Amino acid sequence: MENNFRVILAEKRKSIANVHEGTGISKTTLTNLYYERTKNPDSATIIKIAKYLGTTLDELLTVKK
Repeated sequence: MENNFRVILAEKRKSIANVHEGTGISKTTLTNLYYERTKNPDSATIIKIAKYLGTTLDELLTVKK
């Protein structure tokens, strides 16, 4: 999977702290996702992030071809 979290944050001018405050997801989890340390993120976490950022799951995570 290709993780576009970092790119979307930059486009929307948001920080990990913004996402943490808006979703309640821990900064550690968000940081791990940002730096692509998490290979299989929890689906509930990804859904919360996508809703907060106003993006689709496909835009947030894309399958590598």
